Amino acid sequence: MPDLFAAPRATLALYGGGADEALVALLAGLLPHPGAPIEVLTTASIANPARTAGSYARSWAARGCSHVHHLEVDETHPADAPATLERLRRATLLFLSGGNQERLTQFLLGTEFLAILKERCRTDEGFVLAGTSAGAAALAEFMLVEGRGWRSLLPGGVGVAPGLGLLPGVVLDQHFAERHRYPRLLHAVLAQPAYLGLGLSEETGLLLRSGQPAEVFGDEVVFAFDAAAAQHISLVGPGPRQPISGHGLTTHLLVAGQRLDLATRQAVG
Repeated sequence: MPDLFAAPRATLALYGGGADEALVALLAGLLPHPGAPIEVLTTASIANPARTAGSYARSWAARGCSHVHHLEVDETHPADAPATLERLRRATLLFLSGGNQERLTQFLLGTEFLAILKERCRTDEGFVLAGTSAGAAALAEFMLVEGRGWRSLLPGGVGVAPGLGLLPGVVLDQHFAERHRYPRLLHAVLAQPAYLGLGLSEETGLLLRSGQPAEVFGDEVVFAFDAAAAQHISLVGPGPRQPISGHGLTTHLLVAGQRLDLATRQAVG
């Protein structure tokens, strides 16, 4: 099975959604100094993105972070506006809020903004990229956009769309345990066993730092589904409206402080 994962040099924080004060605190601690520029990208936020950005700004201000700005990319604010690209180049932390993950790909795929972001992730150890909920899901190579409950295990029961590709070799889902999304992520990795499936529960995330395995933080569980060595995969049920099947998948359930090597797909320590 080909190794599709390419480790970023930047620091990435992926969070499953829910109450995110712990995420804000963690990100504040990753900054080199309190005055480092933070940009809050609210593209995924449909209802009142300015209020969303203001709420995060107040949370970081309470932790001494004094330069938090609202970066708008949407129907009336193009991603490749020169001022927007300059702010992206200068940001120490780019934070993607939650909402509708397909808005992120709608407005960013194929842009110079995304090209600059990918280059910074690939080469800049001083850069931090973080996302919560939809903002995390969109960072992976593929994201799940359809599929509910057990019906996700029926042939054609999931919808998968390209993500931003900032975490190659991974398909990511969020609000994972709370919204019972196990079937749709399992279907996705059975359909594409070269990709590692990551399910982030709420108030829980993964921290990726250059040269280190990904580390879990937060209160709940991160799930990893690996079908690369599966002994049997059938995406066609044995009869009409019968579920798909797979044998020999590897599953990891990881809690705070535990680590996962995304290249080897092995739990560490």
